[in-house]
Amino acid sequence: MSKDKYYIIDFDSTFTQVEALDELGAISLQNHPDKESILEQVKHITDSAMGGNSSFAEGLTKRLELLQAHQNHLPQLISQLKEKVSDSIRRNKDFLKAYADQIYIVSSGFKEFITPIVTEYGIKEENIYANTFVQDEQGNLTGFDEDNLLSKDKGKIKLLEQLALPGDVYVLGDGYTDYEIKEAGLANKFYAFTENVVRDKVVAKAEHIAPSLDEFLYQNKLPMAISYPKNRISVLLLENVHPQAVALFRKEGYQVETASGAMSEAELIEKIKDVSILGIRSKTQVTRKVLEHANRLMCVGAFCIGTNQIDLDACLEAGITVFNAPYSNTRSVVELALGEIIMLSRGVIDKSNKMHQGEWDKSAAGSFEVRDKKLGIVGYGNIGAQLSVLAEAMGMEVYYFDVVEKLQLGNARKCHTLRELLGKADIVTLHVDGRPENKNMFGAEEFAAMQDGAIFLNLSRGHVVDLDALVQTMKSGKLRGAAVDVFPEEPAANSDPFESELRGLPNMILTPHIGGSTSEAQVNIANFVPNRIMDYINTGNTYGSVNFPNLQLPELKNAHRLIHIHANVPGVLANINQVLAKNQVNILGQYLKTNERVGYVITDIDKVYDKAVVQDMRQVPHTIKFRMLY
Repeated sequence: MSKDKYYIIDFDSTFTQVEALDELGAISLQNHPDKESILEQVKHITDSAMGGNSSFAEGLTKRLELLQAHQNHLPQLISQLKEKVSDSIRRNKDFLKAYADQIYIVSSGFKEFITPIVTEYGIKEENIYANTFVQDEQGNLTGFDEDNLLSKDKGKIKLLEQLALPGDVYVLGDGYTDYEIKEAGLANKFYAFTENVVRDKVVAKAEHIAPSLDEFLYQNKLPMAISYPKNRISVLLLENVHPQAVALFRKEGYQVETASGAMSEAELIEKIKDVSILGIRSKTQVTRKVLEHANRLMCVGAFCIGTNQIDLDACLEAGITVFNAPYSNTRSVVELALGEIIMLSRGVIDKSNKMHQGEWDKSAAGSFEVRDKKLGIVGYGNIGAQLSVLAEAMGMEVYYFDVVEKLQLGNARKCHTLRELLGKADIVTLHVDGRPENKNMFGAEEFAAMQDGAIFLNLSRGHVVDLDALVQTMKSGKLRGAAVDVFPEEPAANSDPFESELRGLPNMILTPHIGGSTSEAQVNIANFVPNRIMDYINTGNTYGSVNFPNLQLPELKNAHRLIHIHANVPGVLANINQVLAKNQVNILGQYLKTNERVGYVITDIDKVYDKAVVQDMRQVPHTIKFRMLY
């Protein structure tokens, strides 16, 4: 630790998330009829002064006149400000305490509310420089000590000149008056602090940007509360991922870039460099070639159910975890399936088309209730199982077939073969996954095995059905109706044409892959996927990953966590433990899980250790990725 460095930290919008005088106004003007307009004036004056566009001294006088504040308002203000200390300041309290001799709060705010807040974080009272209020006999805050240097224009410069700190000076703040210290030659470095507010004029002038105190500490190799600044984690979200996901990642402190459409392989190769998290839906292909250019990629988030568009093996080999949302749109798909079953059973589509053509076809011919009909579900996963429950609630008799043993829900009956199910069901609906083995699993033989007059639905994957066989079966009249939501080839964008031999067939419902496309499902997905990814980044937890060994880890307490991903070959765990032993590291907990390709080892260790262990861990043979959490 260098003892000849001094850290000057601003208070408003830096130490705290807000401007204190704006908060004071919200209290003092609480019952004023013109509260909103006055507060807007106060905010305008504050922003103008902090942006370097007007006189600070004149603005301070004007703001106090507008606020009409009283000393009795201060306790409430202090209480509120304590709740609005910046997240990264709050997180790095230990640093502030450890470096208290070298940290100064220099603010154009007022000591009356600054001191009780910053001293809780270890700031020494003698290192707090700020204005002081002047009040009248009734306790009204009528002005400020005009002899205080900080009440004047360029007051911070004058104060720093007076302090004449005997060493390097680093300034961290959001306002133009903070930058002026560096401009005047009184600071070695100025960091524009942008965690709470971004002032364009200040950022343009700054040599360094600090989106958080973590970044400031990281750049200056100072101790910090987390292992890596979150603002250094970049997120690329494609295909109009729901805004809720964007908000969650930004709230976490990540840098987020979005694009409305899918990207081609070439486009993605161009963009993927330095991206830590990639979010896609069903159109973007994450190929091995793309991954070869992904120098920092940690996670791929599939904001959908399927992951066929992602080369999972290549991700695994590169130590990249993949998460999807296997349950988030289940209800939406089930509701669409039920709606289509009813419409096909009643011939609604054809009757509706006739109505549009001016034909009145009121008859019960070919129209049936779904009650007491036999529903055959192929694939009894999350969607299939929930469909069985709701179908039973409508009085249907449910049969299911799955290649793996599944616990039936309600009164659903298991069929031991697909052929058995096809021979029983009045309605057959597919809810299988998209594994390559399922390509064309449903073709001419399966259609032939269905009952005459049955109904067929596919809301799973396009390539699982032989479309030529479906077309021939429909034209033959064997099936009474069908609904298809997914296709082997789908348009890349809404502006592209849809071409299919299924077009124009009677009692055929065609929908553009919208089974899970509801507002509710999109919000569910937008919450689920980011939370899984952030949990992995923050704790190493891989629970729910599509391609990684699933580990659900305990909370990290009073320890540092070593996360090691390696090729699954003999001897790696032994080598890891040899490294730990050589460096005399005390292991508090160790967790290992492997699959056929990779091993995933988590080791919690004492906080005190020789930092050489980090480099040694990276050198363990067959290491794919290594990182540390604390």
